[in-house]
Amino acid sequence: MSRVADAIDAARSEGRGAFVGYLPLGFPDLQTSIDAAVTLAENGVDILELGPPYSDPVMDGTVIQEATQTALAGGFRLRDVFTAIREITARVDIPVLVMTYWNPVLQYGVDAYADDLAAAGGAGLITPDITPESAADWIAASERTGLDRIFLAAPTSTDERLRLIVENSTGFVYTVSTMGITGERAELDAAARTLVARLREHGCAHACVGIGISTADQIGGVVAYADGAIVGTALVRALRDGGLDGLAATTRALAAGTPLAAN
Repeated sequence: MSRVADAIDAARSEGRGAFVGYLPLGFPDLQTSIDAAVTLAENGVDILELGPPYSDPVMDGTVIQEATQTALAGGFRLRDVFTAIREITARVDIPVLVMTYWNPVLQYGVDAYADDLAAAGGAGLITPDITPESAADWIAASERTGLDRIFLAAPTSTDERLRLIVENSTGFVYTVSTMGITGERAELDAAARTLVARLREHGCAHACVGIGISTADQIGGVVAYADGAIVGTALVRALRDGGLDGLAATTRALAAGTPLAAN
């Protein structure tokens, strides 16, 4: 059973695509980041994606990089991940995923990380810089603890790589909309639609598209062919510029794009 897949299916049963919302933990401080995650859940997000700050991000755009640097400067520690998730899951009942680079998990210990994440109420990990063939320890730990493991698929992925990703992912496959770092773009790369179709050919039941999605119209376009849309930069900017009230308003505006168009 996958809590993440169940959330996607529940949204679909309501005539919506799933809305996955990303925020960095510890920005602008730990407690506010916890309150911000709850704000997302209370204003239309179906699945939370929380990113522990990392000193050398390879995938994040400027807005998210600046937020994570603020979190690190504020003294964020890895153990704070579990503190935050424990409070968030006590306050809202939607799946909470951690988007993390692999080195912190290795340093913490794969089994210990999985155990502590499960104990805190977390739903699983999104791992942008590890591939299934290099993730035997994580696959074993996730199967033991019931956590979801979400790997990334890119437009440049070979069919063999896509097959491995589909076979080893649970919850959903994180479908990278365009090559490059995270951030808002005026138009999403059309390669996302083709990539989702390729994933379907390999049996992918749940594909959510991320990177570059920043408007309700873009979300509406994505959920027409994918199972969900992932938004990060637009939410981080809303929190930075408007606090929790601004974040709530932006989240509601984005959620307006999730209803599926009538056939």
